[in-house]
Amino acid sequence: MNKHVVEQTVIFFSVSKWLFLSSAVGIMIGGLMSVFLKILTTAEQTRSLLPFPFYFTLPFALMLTTWIVRTFDQNATGHGTEKVIEAVHKRDGYINAKVIPVKLVATVLTIFSGGSVGKEGPGAQIGAGAASFVATLLKFSKSDRKKLVICGISAGFASVFGTPIAGAIFGIEVLIIGVIMYDVLLPSFIAGFAAFTTAQFLGVTYQYYDINMYRAFSLDLGLIGQVVVAGVFFGVVSDLFITAVNKIETAIKRIPYNRYLKAFVAGLVMVVISYFLSESYLGLGLITIRDALSPNALISNNVHWYDFILKTIFTAMTLGSGGSGGIITPVFYVGATSGVVFGHITGGHIALFAALGFVSVLAGTTNSPIASIIMAVELFGVHMANYAALSVVIAFLITGHRSVFQSQKLALKKADNIMIGKGNDLEDTSISIDMRDIDKVKRLRNRLRYKRLRWQVKNAKDDFE
Repeated sequence: MNKHVVEQTVIFFSVSKWLFLSSAVGIMIGGLMSVFLKILTTAEQTRSLLPFPFYFTLPFALMLTTWIVRTFDQNATGHGTEKVIEAVHKRDGYINAKVIPVKLVATVLTIFSGGSVGKEGPGAQIGAGAASFVATLLKFSKSDRKKLVICGISAGFASVFGTPIAGAIFGIEVLIIGVIMYDVLLPSFIAGFAAFTTAQFLGVTYQYYDINMYRAFSLDLGLIGQVVVAGVFFGVVSDLFITAVNKIETAIKRIPYNRYLKAFVAGLVMVVISYFLSESYLGLGLITIRDALSPNALISNNVHWYDFILKTIFTAMTLGSGGSGGIITPVFYVGATSGVVFGHITGGHIALFAALGFVSVLAGTTNSPIASIIMAVELFGVHMANYAALSVVIAFLITGHRSVFQSQKLALKKADNIMIGKGNDLEDTSISIDMRDIDKVKRLRNRLRYKRLRWQVKNAKDDFE
């Protein structure tokens, strides 16, 4: 038989196989996510039944989630996506199915009480856990199980945020920095779209934003320059977010007291700040994100310059003290509110820079620039693509070789003069800097300084004569 015909036949059967498997997994995860999101919505709505501010329950909820996670499954700790990445790289995608109910309960408790976390990390972990369970139950190969788990990440992300294409890309881009896993591209797209449409069919609704005034990328050099500077700014914000979350979580763990006491005190600190300052740093923070992205300046003025700083602190304290939930929604909050700050500094285009911050800080903190650009298109419209491409890629590079997901593997150096140990986890990767070009710049600067001094001496001598 002709070699080409054999090849095409094999490819056809492979495509057919993954069309079926990824569709089935996507539909299953879409159903699971609709249940999770409806439980979460119901929990948030029941807050009004309490005879006191809902966030007064936060210290007790953090103690309870700490106990739940420690007792039933410690993989449910933290923000979820990190554990899934770790499972893909170190355990061929194996995830114990008991993480699904544990993560669901712990996340709902955390968000109900006002813990500053998101819903996408649990979505990715629940989706990946379900995919791993099915693959293990049906005795799939390790390779196929890993692919299905990656589909689970994509499906969970797509069905939580309503961005099927960005969700699919995120699932295959977030694992290895600098590498898109093309062998899982088709299954991830199908799983993401199947999960999204299933969740919609089951009644899940999504928030999209219409930034009407930016319909064309006109040759406005001033605005283009501002977008470039914004990319640098959002890269710095991303770096500060990663640093703050890591430092605060580490500091809390090092405090030599009982973990339940630390959870209670951390919750109490957030309660006091919220009571005397603002409740906007609690929970998902979707109202503040919506205000930041509003084209109406009167609404965006509700956002304060310090909001993104306090949200970062609240998120770190929640996760560091035993809360369970995602970290991407807080990243969106930090990006959008810091974008408002940048817009005020530059004197306009508030909604534009809030939208750019929304996706640029995502790219900077998770090393997922392609997914972030596509998300800008899906959430804000195709007219945002060019602005987002500039800002997102610059923020991604400026952040450096860092991430909120320490289990990501590194396969890309972000500058010519940096040498990295490719293929290792971020936390274990050696990074060094080639100083030769920097030394050349220093020598050039010294020569220029020497010439300037000689010129000053000569001028002084001429004046004296």
